[in-house]
Amino acid sequence: MKLTWYGHATFRLDTGNAGIFVDPFLEGNPVWDGGWEEPAKGITHILLTHGHDDHIGVTVKMAQKTGAIVVAPYEIIQFLTAEGLPEDQGSPVNHGGTVRFDAFSVTCWPALHSSSTFRDGKTIYLGNPTGLVVEPATEGDDTIYFSGDTGIFSDMALIEEVHKPKIGVVCIGDRLTMGPKLAAMACRKYFSFAKVVPSHYGSFEFLSGTAEDFGRELEGSGVEMVVPQIGEVVDI
Repeated sequence: MKLTWYGHATFRLDTGNAGIFVDPFLEGNPVWDGGWEEPAKGITHILLTHGHDDHIGVTVKMAQKTGAIVVAPYEIIQFLTAEGLPEDQGSPVNHGGTVRFDAFSVTCWPALHSSSTFRDGKTIYLGNPTGLVVEPATEGDDTIYFSGDTGIFSDMALIEEVHKPKIGVVCIGDRLTMGPKLAAMACRKYFSFAKVVPSHYGSFEFLSGTAEDFGRELEGSGVEMVVPQIGEVVDI
């Protein structure tokens, strides 16, 4: 299984014959200037955690170009369809639901955040924010939890109980999500990750959390922190 970080909270996950983009913020991303067409090659699915512009990103253009199926909360699918997403490429999901494909399944869990966009001077509500658990069908590829943007919450323990993910992609940026201290607490208290990848940091100035601080908070936990370079493909 291979993971590529494009800065902020944007990742590509490759497992089996699936190429999965999570929150493809590839235009306007302060730390990525490589466009979206090259990263999108071979993409089969796009997963969205919530409706903020720094997460929906180039979803519609990417889906139109590649034919990728978009999995997102119902309201986001409605919104993106109105924006040009082909109707047969939208796959709505919500808390507690699982969508199954040949190469993987994805289950939708709550996140403590918000979800909206802004058009013509008005805020548009875009459903519930989510975390997503991806369970690959390929033997040897581990279950991975994408926290999305969230604060810490005790029901994270249910995600562990149901899925036992071995890899966590966890937001650490602070201000709008957990910072390093609470993110590390979530990893220690509610999960039994073998590896954890920090997310949603290092892009905007007001996101003060750093991978270094997160690593210090994880010391002694037995969890391996993996910090890819931007655009680097890592085995995970």
